[in-house]
Amino acid sequence: MTSAVATAFDYCLYLILVDRFFPPVTANIISFSSAVLLNFYLQKRFVFQLRRKQGAAFGLAILVSMGGLLLSTGIIAGLNTWDFFRDKQYLTKFVATGIVFFYNFYLKRFAFEKRFISNDQS
Repeated sequence: MTSAVATAFDYCLYLILVDRFFPPVTANIISFSSAVLLNFYLQKRFVFQLRRKQGAAFGLAILVSMGGLLLSTGIIAGLNTWDFFRDKQYLTKFVATGIVFFYNFYLKRFAFEKRFISNDQS
C-alpha cells in the first residue's frame, strides 16, 4: 500500500510537471526524487522491520533509488524518442514505473532488512 501511495504521488506529480512546466526527463527527475523521500518514510514506518541503523538504511535506500532514477529516466528518455509515447506521457510514465517498481522493491528490502528474496535472517 505504501508503494502505491508513493507511486501515485510520483505519477500525478510527473503528469502535472510535464504538462505545465518541464520536459519529460526533468519532470521525471523531480517527481521520482520527491516520491523517493515519501516512500522511504512510509516503508520505514509501515512495511519493513529496520534491522540497520536509520542512517545506513536511508543511505542504502537512496543508493537503490538513484539506480531506479537512472533506470526510470533512461526509459522516459528512450520512449520519448517515439511520437507515440511523446504524445502519451501518461503511458510513458506508466511503462517506466512498472519496470522500476520491481527493481526498487527487492533492492530496498535488502537495504532495510538485509535480505533480498528469501526469509533467511542471515
